[in-house]
Amino acid sequence: MIKLFEDVNALTYLGQTIGTSRWIDVTQQRINEFGNVTEDPDRMHVDPKYAAAHSPFGKTIAFGFLTISLLTRMVNDVIARPTDEVSTLNYGFDRLRLLSPVLVDSRIRGHLVLKALSLRSPSQFRAVYTVTVEIEGEAKPALIADWLSVTNVANPRLPLQGGAI
Repeated sequence: MIKLFEDVNALTYLGQTIGTSRWIDVTQQRINEFGNVTEDPDRMHVDPKYAAAHSPFGKTIAFGFLTISLLTRMVNDVIARPTDEVSTLNYGFDRLRLLSPVLVDSRIRGHLVLKALSLRSPSQFRAVYTVTVEIEGEAKPALIADWLSVTNVANPRLPLQGGAI
């Protein structure tokens, strides 16, 4: 696990894969719970008998937003939160693409590449990660996106070249 926000050489990670998360099981229970929380009763997701009869995949598929919501778990597997973290805000995605459906009983994991890292203020980092969500056994990923986040820390950091840490 990388301590990205406490490493004075964090810029050495730019453009590199910084890690791959553990596998996450996408079960029918997980899909149903997500459907309940979001109040989305789409039968292609939550009704296995209906999906078996009507889906081109022959079974239910995960909600796309379920896959997106699991990105936080993937990042937490790869990057240690700063010991002085106050908060982390996920504030957007660039070029978010859902490329392939995640079938029930699949496993997914995320690969993270650090695209940018800079200080917005002495106690606030801006990070951009390119995240690719792999589906076990599939050639095509479920998702690719540039994910933007801001982390606030209690102890100010000193900028290096051009405001980057």
